[in-house]
Amino acid sequence: MAQTETTDTWRVVVNDEEQYSVWPEGRDNPPGWRDEGYVGPRAGCLEHIGSVWTDMRPLSLRRAMGEAAR
Repeated sequence: MAQTETTDTWRVVVNDEEQYSVWPEGRDNPPGWRDEGYVGPRAGCLEHIGSVWTDMRPLSLRRAMGEAAR
C-alpha cells in the first residue's frame, strides 16, 4: 500500500548538525539521522519542526561563529 500524507504516521529525525526532517514511521532512518522523539501525522511533524528548529544554521557553523565572536 502506498503511503499517503494524510493517513500515515511520520517521525521527526535529526542529524549531527541539528538539522531536522520527517521520515516515515516503520522505515529505518537514513544514515546519519536519529529519532528526535516526535511522532504523528506529517503536518504535525512539520509544525513541530517549525517550533523547535529556530536557527537554520548547521551546528558546526553556529559553533564556529560563537568561537569567532570571543
